[in-house]
Amino acid sequence: MQWALAQLLFAMAWIAGRLPWWLLHALGDGIAALWRRLDAREARVARRNLELAFPWLPAPDRDRLQRRVLATTARQALETLRFWTRPHAGNLALIRECHGIERFDAAIAAGRGVIVAAPHYGNWELLNQWLAARTAIAVLYRPPESAVGEAFLQRARADGHGRVTQVPAEGPAVRQLVRVLKAGGVVGILPDQQPKAGEGVFAPFFGMQALTMALLPRLAARTGACVLLAYCERIDGDGAAPSFALHVDAAPDGIDGEDTLAGAAALNAGVEAVARRDPAQYQWTYKRYTLRPPGSGETNPYRDLERH
Repeated sequence: MQWALAQLLFAMAWIAGRLPWWLLHALGDGIAALWRRLDAREARVARRNLELAFPWLPAPDRDRLQRRVLATTARQALETLRFWTRPHAGNLALIRECHGIERFDAAIAAGRGVIVAAPHYGNWELLNQWLAARTAIAVLYRPPESAVGEAFLQRARADGHGRVTQVPAEGPAVRQLVRVLKAGGVVGILPDQQPKAGEGVFAPFFGMQALTMALLPRLAARTGACVLLAYCERIDGDGAAPSFALHVDAAPDGIDGEDTLAGAAALNAGVEAVARRDPAQYQWTYKRYTLRPPGSGETNPYRDLERH
């Protein structure tokens, strides 16, 4: 039954993915406008995150940035439905520029394993497809709470060639990732999700302490793998089809050291540098700061946004 429901969801995504680009983007803009009109969760969380990350920005400028954030968030979600249900070759043709591919190829050729840190910026699902087109990759992900959602993701993210191994962030995940890296393989990690309490360390992110995954710097220190930052940045979204620039950047110094706190700080600095390229393309609708440092006296900054 769960697989059947997942197939039904995929069929609905397939239909949405066949809409022309202009209509897909118009729908995204309409969804974003509706979020603002209803002051939906996405609008409230984005507004609070922008207040926390850019307190110096005048309120009218933050308001304009929030509008752009919601529009790109909605468009990204609908674009992803298309990318999940269309042949990957056609999707990858939307990447008009590539920067740093030689850095990625050299890291693989070195044979000591590669960790790709992929921030929630631009379209990370298109990045996944680009990575899978070049190499086998193990992708760490947080499983949805719904079994139907999990089955849908397995179906949507499959590359059709068995080059993508989806590794749930639980149980034996660390051992599996270590094996991949020590064999010279590639691991993909979304580095800017808040881990569970006790599974991370607090490090600065846009001027605030944020609970940050310790896994990535510890993996790098343990295996000696090369860490790279990668992202697909939207460079034109108003034409017949969007276009993207793919970037592979070196990670900040210290990300692979024995000092996990310094590694987490370097990781956040790298993600922040990417997000600052065009803040509207970053995922500000995610509650990044819910857990606060013990003994700080700080409270969850999103608590007053909840509706009962």
